[in-house]
Amino acid sequence: MEESQQLALTQFRKSVEKLSSSTEGYEVPTLMRFLVARSMNPDKAAKMFVDWQKWRASMVPPNGIPDSEVKDELEFKRIYLQGLTKFGQPLVLCQVSKHFPAKDPVTFKKFVVHVLDKTIASGIKGKEVGDEKLVAVIDLSNITYKNLDARGFITGFQFLQSYYPERLAKCYILHMPGFFLTVWRFICRFLEKDTQEKIVIVTDEEEERKFKEEIGVDVLPEEYGGKVKLTLIQDVFLS
Repeated sequence: MEESQQLALTQFRKSVEKLSSSTEGYEVPTLMRFLVARSMNPDKAAKMFVDWQKWRASMVPPNGIPDSEVKDELEFKRIYLQGLTKFGQPLVLCQVSKHFPAKDPVTFKKFVVHVLDKTIASGIKGKEVGDEKLVAVIDLSNITYKNLDARGFITGFQFLQSYYPERLAKCYILHMPGFFLTVWRFICRFLEKDTQEKIVIVTDEEEERKFKEEIGVDVLPEEYGGKVKLTLIQDVFLS
């Protein structure tokens, strides 16, 4: 670790203590995610870290959010967990044509946490390091106006930005129809520059080739040019 990073980390720990909290029990890679997300500013990173601790304590039970708490959302069968990409990052896939705006926003937020936590956990080999990242694929094929849910998109991305800093490696958006562009421009107003830079809207054959190459055909479902079957997230059991 560079000396400047070490100094920032030391100051970050002190800043967290000033906010009546502690970094004890957290590995350096976890702490570094918060620093990187706040451009290595120790005070801003400390505030983000403490806000995350408070949010986590109020929102998520110690053993995570179980399937039983988000049963209604799982029944839409729109989220798939496909294993690890060629770079060792878990691949989560959402078919938006099976999504409808949530009647219960609280349950939907729990569902987002459930999906993100399980996706990250699926990429952990042995003990969590703290800097594990995920790759997301959002498939917009066959969507209609009934599936449009700007608030749902914003919730997902804002949770990633605020509570899962530096967890997103890349997000691919497939088959974006013309009528979705206005919605997407609105969503982008809520996305940080760093998040936007990790999003690839696949629009031509060259981008599709890169998408397949970067993820790997051994983890991509057959429907997307790969070799494997789609696996619903509720059918994945982690040891």
